[in-house]
Amino acid sequence: MQNSDDRVHYKMQILPAVYMLETFMPQKIIDDVNEYIDEYRQSKNKQSLANILVGQIHKGEQLLLDHNDSRMLGYNAFITALSTEYINQFVAAGNPLKCAKQVEIDDTWSVHSYDGDYNPIHDHGTKTIMGISTTAWTKVPPQIGEKAIANTPTYSLYNESGHSDGCIAFQYGRVSVLDSERLAPAQSFVMTPEVGKLLIFPSWLQHMVYPFKGKGERRTIASNLNCWDVTVENKQTLANNLQNKANINIEENENDSN
Repeated sequence: MQNSDDRVHYKMQILPAVYMLETFMPQKIIDDVNEYIDEYRQSKNKQSLANILVGQIHKGEQLLLDHNDSRMLGYNAFITALSTEYINQFVAAGNPLKCAKQVEIDDTWSVHSYDGDYNPIHDHGTKTIMGISTTAWTKVPPQIGEKAIANTPTYSLYNESGHSDGCIAFQYGRVSVLDSERLAPAQSFVMTPEVGKLLIFPSWLQHMVYPFKGKGERRTIASNLNCWDVTVENKQTLANNLQNKANINIEENENDSN
C-alpha cells in the first residue's frame, strides 16, 4: 500500500527459520516401544552407540534399536506417515520441491538419561541430502515437568531457575538468548519433554539436551529418515498408503501449536 503525506502504513516481517511438527503418539505405541526396550536392555546382544552418538551419558546408555521388531512397527508407521506430512506442509507453506519425496527410516536409537546426563549440541546425518529427524519421549521424570517451563512468560535461564532442566534446545542462529538491547530475538527454541510427545524436524537443525537432577529415567526414542526422490504421480498414493498403514487420519491443528 502506498503511503500518503499524513499516514504511513507498514507491516513487520517475521522471517521463518525452521519448520517443526509436534504431536503425541498413541498410548499403544508408547507401551509397545517401552515393552520392547525394557526387554532389550536386559539382553546380552544389545548394541551400545556410546562411541558413535554425541552424549555425556554417564549413568544411562544409548542403544541402537531393531526397528524391525514387531513391537516397533506401530512406531515406524506413525513417524513415517507424519514425516511425509511434514514435507507436505513444508511445500504447502510456499516451498516447492523439484521432486516429490518418499521417506524411509534409516536408523532408530534410544537414549536413557539419568541425573546429570546430557547431550552436547549436535545435528544428524542421513543417506540423502534431504533428511528428517524425530525425537520422542516414552518416560519422563516428574520433576522435569514440574520445574521446566520452557516457552512461558516466566521462563528464565538466570538465578539457578532450573527452567530448562531435562529439556531439549534447538539452535538455528547465532543468538541463543533474547537480547532486546540489540533488537535480537532468540534464535533458539526450548521444548519440555512429555511422555508421548513427538517432534519432527530437519536433520540439519542443531540441538542439545540439558541435564536434570533427581531420580528417574528420561527415555528418548530418536530416528533419522532418508527422503528419496519419487515421481509426482506416485506422491499421493504413497502418502495415503502410509496413513492407512499407520491407521491414522492426519489433520493439522491451526489454532494450537502444542
